[in-house]
Formats: sequence, C-alpha cells, structure tokens
Amino acid sequence: MTDRPNILLFMADNQPADLLGCYGNDEVSTPHLDALAARGQRFEKAYCVNAMCSPCRASVLTGLMPSQHGLHNWLDDRLIGQWPENWSAIAEFNALPVILKQAGYATALIGKFHLGVPFVPQLAFDHWVTFTHGHTTSFYNNEVIDDYQRYQFAGHTVDFFTDKTIEFLEHRAGQDSPFFAFVPYNGPYGHWPAIKGRAENEFAELYDDSDMHSIPREGLSADVLERFGLRVQEGGSVREQFKGPLLLPNNVEALRNYFSQVSLIDHGVGRILQTLDRLGLDDNTIVIYTADHGFSLGHNGIWGHGAAAFPASAHRASYHIPLIVAGGETRAGATHAGLVSQLDLFPTLAALGGAGTGAPSLPSAGRDLGAILTGRGAPDDGQQDRAVFMEQEETRAIRTPDWLYAARFLGAPGFALGDELYDLWQDPLERTNLIDSPQHVETAAGLRAEVEAFFECYSQPQYDLWTGGRAKSNVTFNGFWQDAWGPDWQPLL
Repeated sequence: MTDRPNILLFMADNQPADLLGCYGNDEVSTPHLDALAARGQRFEKAYCVNAMCSPCRASVLTGLMPSQHGLHNWLDDRLIGQWPENWSAIAEFNALPVILKQAGYATALIGKFHLGVPFVPQLAFDHWVTFTHGHTTSFYNNEVIDDYQRYQFAGHTVDFFTDKTIEFLEHRAGQDSPFFAFVPYNGPYGHWPAIKGRAENEFAELYDDSDMHSIPREGLSADVLERFGLRVQEGGSVREQFKGPLLLPNNVEALRNYFSQVSLIDHGVGRILQTLDRLGLDDNTIVIYTADHGFSLGHNGIWGHGAAAFPASAHRASYHIPLIVAGGETRAGATHAGLVSQLDLFPTLAALGGAGTGAPSLPSAGRDLGAILTGRGAPDDGQQDRAVFMEQEETRAIRTPDWLYAARFLGAPGFALGDELYDLWQDPLERTNLIDSPQHVETAAGLRAEVEAFFECYSQPQYDLWTGGRAKSNVTFNGFWQDAWGPDWQPLL
C-alpha cells in the first residue's frame, strides 16, 4: 500500500457554512458531518471566490480566479450545441486531477460536472459518473452518465452519486495506487423548482414542524428587485428555475425541503465514511467536505447567489462556505479561525498528493494549508489569514478580519454603481454601508487599492471583464458590458 494518502473531496452545491450543525445551526440535522469535524479540522472562515457554480468549481480545480480561467458565471448548457466538440472550459489549465494522475493517482469524478460537455470523461478523470446537465430542476428521474453508459435513474440523484462512490471505493480496496475521488453532489441546491413543496426524501419528516428560526425574516433588498427588472428588460422573461430569489422568501415549506436535502447529503457522506472504515481505507484517506459557494437565505434581504442582486452582493452568506478536513496527519478536533480561500485547496491537495505545488498554469493566490492542518510550523508567508478576495463580474471584494469592501466596476456609464464598506467588528451583520462616511475615507481608499493591486497581479487580459476581456461563460447582463465596451461585446461562447 502506498504511503501517499487517498484524497476524497466532497463538494455540496449551494450550501452556506451556516447550514451545518458544527457551524452552529441548531435546526439542521447533520450528525455525520459534525462527527467528521470533531475528528478533523474545521475552518471557521473559509470563503469562495465567486458565488456561482461553474466559476467556483473551476477555481478549486485550477487554483485560479475567475478573471484568470474565464468563467465568471454559470455555464448555460442550453448552449451546448454551440460549444466545441467535447469542450471542457478549463482544459487549457493544469487542473488538479491532471497533476494528481501524473503523480500516480487513480482519479474519479462522481457527481455534478458543470464545466463543459459532460458526455465524455474530462480533465484526466479515469472514472466518470455524472449527469447530463448542470442545473437541477428535480432530484428525481434524471438521465445519468455512468462512464460511457447513459440511462435514466428514477431515484434521488444524490443517492445515485453516493452509491456510485461506494462502488468506486470497493473497487479500489487492495489497489496499490492511491486515489483522488471528487464527489460534487448536486444538492442541497436551494433553487426553485427542485425544492418546491414538501421534500420526497426520507428526511422530510425531520423538518415538518420546524419553524425555520435559523433563517432571517427580512424583506427583499432593492438590489434583488433591480436584478430581476434588468433581467426581464434584457431577456423578456425569467425561467421558473431562476425565480427562487423572488419565490423563496419566507416560504417555509421550500426551506424545510432545502434543509432535508442537507440531511440527505449528510447521510450519504456517513455511508461513504462507513465504507472507508469497512474496507480499511480510512487510516490512509484525507476527507474534505466543502461547497462550491454559499447561499443567502434572507441575509441582507437576498435569497440565493451573490448574483441574485444587482450589483452583485459581496455579503458573507453567499461566500462563506464549509471547509472540514479530516484524516492523515490532520489535527483532530481543531478549529482554525483565520481567513482561508477555496483557492487554497489546489496547492494543499497537490502537496498532500506529492505533486509539489501543483505547478499551476498561471500565478495563483492559493496557499498550502498543510502547516495549519498538521500544526507544524506557521503558514509559509505569514499572511495566510490576512485577507480573501472575491469577484462577481462587476463586483470585486476584499474581506479582512476587520473590513468588507466591495469595489464596483465604474466604466459602464449607463449604470450608476457604488462601492460598499462594512466594519465587521462594529457591524458583523454587514448592514451599515460606510462608504460615504468622512472618517473612513482613508480606509476605503486603501482597501480599494488592495483590490486593484490583487486583480492587476492575477487577472488575465483575455478574461478580465474590467479591462475589456470576455467571459467563456454566461454573464448576468450582456447589456452592462456592452455599455462599457461597445455593442459588439459578447461572451466567447
């Protein structure tokens, strides 16, 4: 048996850190993930780089920001007929499964892909189990892809991915080479109509009497209404799938459904961890649980993604993600209170797999968390916890222990956007925008300068929307960027 660890990376779809018991929620039932945190290390302040699905997945697998890899929003797979044959949005980069395979790992994707054409294995994944689209309109009766077979699966897709992960582990037992298994579940999701009505899963009854007191009761932000007005103006209508920010507020039945999907994932993770134990793989497997991005559930009057508002929100709930790491030499029962980015997963997992820093294709802001996980020494540059950066098209943000600053793109003259500044010590719920406060002028200017310096360092001109670059993905409003760069501006695909 190799002395290099197996790596099992779970990724939930649209789950804020707040939606786990081990992060302080007393209303959701997540016993298996709470137990995982108890025997591993929980990161209290982990943040994603973008609050949409495809960009975050791309960033985890490449260690790059959206303005480096080109995905700024979700990939609209209704346009798959216009994509190049067997196209993967991040194939040009040195992705994590590629470098781990080169280091001798067997690689598997078992879950949601949403980074290009799903019908053939991508990104050096040896084992390929997914489903045919990126969005979930229903958890049931989905067409799935099981290596090169396609068929209809009647049950819950999360259960399907759990069963297939267990099959993969049973096949790997006794093998000499280590494995990297990426298990990106397509739940809890939180979007209409997937969570419309009472859940059909076995955990629905846990929440039938829940009053949902862990969910804020707030009116809609004006920025949410602005976003939908612009969407209707530009597209003429809004698909039901994207009406959640208008339909979910205080819809207790849908919220209970959403919570039940979290418990279903927790149960699936528990089954997989029991399988590791049964097969004798647990001692040599690093287990990571995280999410692609967070999800606002009424916080600051926003429901859903950061891009559920316009300009996009930089508030905590949409970007704060769970991050739990257990196994190997990871300290048991530890909690890390400093800021970390999901970009840090790339160099951390590359180093754990013996692939060095992973040789990212471009300069990466990701940092190896190995010293934090083991407790041996300090982070390599002493700046590990100082700041994290995020971007959502027209919004770029920095979060420090003291401040949240959201810088807005000001080059679209038809749109009057303003920056935002929040004092996180005095105003932890981020309700009072201090951008016009005379006493905070220097603080605001310094933070905006940090944002500009960061993106000047890490953006690639062809994908930097703020300098006229174009996105590989959908963008929220074509008209916004055409206002800045002219009527011929369009996404690349």
